[in-house]
Amino acid sequence: MLYAILAYHASGVVDSWTPDEDAAVMADLAIVRDRLLAEGKLGPAARLGPTEGAFTLRGPGAGMVIDGPFAETKEQLLGFYVIDCANREEAVEAARSLRSANPTAVYEIRPVPVYLPGVPFPVTQVEES
Repeated sequence: MLYAILAYHASGVVDSWTPDEDAAVMADLAIVRDRLLAEGKLGPAARLGPTEGAFTLRGPGAGMVIDGPFAETKEQLLGFYVIDCANREEAVEAARSLRSANPTAVYEIRPVPVYLPGVPFPVTQVEES
């Protein structure tokens, strides 16, 4: 069974780190990442950019682009895509393509300044409870 582990942190704390403090945290995370990779358990990993750079596609039709990560409290994260786009407009078009397949979804779009590919994910089925 695959599990997505989503990292949350108060952005003010992360933003206050010096470059050396940030590098130390990333080095500690690299130790864990390298172990998981060696065990064949790690898939793609990414560090998202700050919420100030986030924008959201929501609303009827093609949707409206809104600056900021504005999820409603009743909405839940269902998955994620990491895509390679030349600019913000191309990312919005990709999100609109996803939205055409799932028109009631809301897509938050965030820059990914650090992307660390791991081993490919195997195809899995949902675990029955």
